Amino acid sequence: MRFDDSLKTVLAADVSTSFGARAAFRQLVDLIGRGRAPAEAELLDRVRTLASSVPVAVRAASARGLALADPPAALIAIFAQDEPEVASAVLRAARLEPEDWEALLPRLSPHGRSVLRTRRDLPPIVVRALESFGSTDFALSHDAPPTTAEPAAPAPPPASVIEAPLRAIEAAIPVAEDMPPPAAPRFEIADLVNRIEAFQRDRAAAPDLAPAPAPAAVIAFRFETDVAGTIRWVDTGPRGAVIGLSLNHDGAAPSPSVDGVAAGAFRKRAGFADARLQVGGESALAGDWRISGVPVFDSATGSFLGFRGRARRPRVEETAARPPRADAPTGAEGLRRLVHELRTPTNAIAGFSELIEQELLGPVAPAYRDRAATIRRHVSDLIGAIEDLDLAARIEGDALDLRPGRVMVSSLLSRVAHDLAPLAGMRGGGLALPPASDAAWASDPHASERLVSRLLATVLAAVAPGEMLDVRVEPAGDMLALSVARPAALAGRDETTLLALDDEDAGEDEGTPLLGAGFALRLARNLAVELGGRLAFAADRLTLTLPAALNVGMGQASTFAP
Repeated sequence: MRFDDSLKTVLAADVSTSFGARAAFRQLVDLIGRGRAPAEAELLDRVRTLASSVPVAVRAASARGLALADPPAALIAIFAQDEPEVASAVLRAARLEPEDWEALLPRLSPHGRSVLRTRRDLPPIVVRALESFGSTDFALSHDAPPTTAEPAAPAPPPASVIEAPLRAIEAAIPVAEDMPPPAAPRFEIADLVNRIEAFQRDRAAAPDLAPAPAPAAVIAFRFETDVAGTIRWVDTGPRGAVIGLSLNHDGAAPSPSVDGVAAGAFRKRAGFADARLQVGGESALAGDWRISGVPVFDSATGSFLGFRGRARRPRVEETAARPPRADAPTGAEGLRRLVHELRTPTNAIAGFSELIEQELLGPVAPAYRDRAATIRRHVSDLIGAIEDLDLAARIEGDALDLRPGRVMVSSLLSRVAHDLAPLAGMRGGGLALPPASDAAWASDPHASERLVSRLLATVLAAVAPGEMLDVRVEPAGDMLALSVARPAALAGRDETTLLALDDEDAGEDEGTPLLGAGFALRLARNLAVELGGRLAFAADRLTLTLPAALNVGMGQASTFAP
């Protein structure tokens, strides 16, 4: 007995990521459009929900894919009420019954009905229904502001549907002196065109208004403080950015605005020069300043009144900070550029060492050939680390290019085990692979192989001589799980310790990840999330779970024979 559980698989998929939402939207539209899933209200609501997080280009592509599928009217209605690009794609080829067209037409926008008017294969009853919307679709809209005046008496019906909106536009355009009044009370579009041209001529002939001058940059200001050292007066604006700042480091403010020079002078009631002032915010006074001030005393009593001073912007030689370059890369983009700069010389070193080892440039002494082979092995590890950094930067910068595909897990494990055979021989251990099966992942083939290779290489590098790691492949609902036993060297560690980037216990033995086991496992975990799965850390096993591929011939998820 065969059954189709495609709909269940799509509904259970993870749509929290952009890739997952796009995939679920397209699959759900395809199932409903081709009759493999009913056009129920619940499924249609899910299509509308997913559409809000799917780009317009993807929605338009899904609409074009329904051209020859004869989808239900309810699904066509969802696309027909979307953006003009999406609505046009579905309305150009949609085939509905006349009663379905009559129910859909009032819900379409004027743009959607204009697309249908270009078709010549619609039933006559639908064509007549479109003609009934003609006056509404061709009317010019006018959004007048609400008024609180008393409602006027109802006006008689206009002579034409487009006359009233055009009269509103006419009223908003000034009448040029050289325009003659209309000869007849009937409104003519030609009059409106002439008035628009006259208005444009008058506006072009009028002198241009001088643009408002840009506010000048503030480069200096004067200030006065009170007895407590708080600035109370500034001779320029915006004053709110400076008034309230204090010269006294009394501990009340969490982050003082002035340096110790000004604070020390304030406590001693002495003058100071070129002290530092930092003004926060984004106003014209924000940034760094150099301030100088003198104390002020009452001439009659000799009591201290405060400070008077002047502030200026620091000169170039007075600041140690180098101005940032406008084109300086930051974050993940900077790391990707660094990886690109490292990859070129590293590949050159690897190629030259291989030339020496193979004696392609001439005879070489055995000692030098051995050194060249050692260099080549070390450079190979360095290239792997560079590739890992590049992959991490792409994930961080959301620049990972993933393409959906079908990955046979047994074939993938065989290739990875063959590539890791030298490492297994060096460590004296190995991998115990499961029997061959037809289990498959719905994932990017290149990224999946990279993920499995890095995961198995990390655990294999930690095995002890004679230790075999058990590898299992098991179904997990709509997912497919690949698990590998933890080596004894990694046993007893929790997830936080295992993923630590500064893991000092990873060791420096040959074959271990150059960037550490923690970095490699963290990279594998992040890549698994990008592929729509997860990497779990149990007490005795590491389990990688990715979406299972559907069996195209049977329309169900691949399973294992008992």
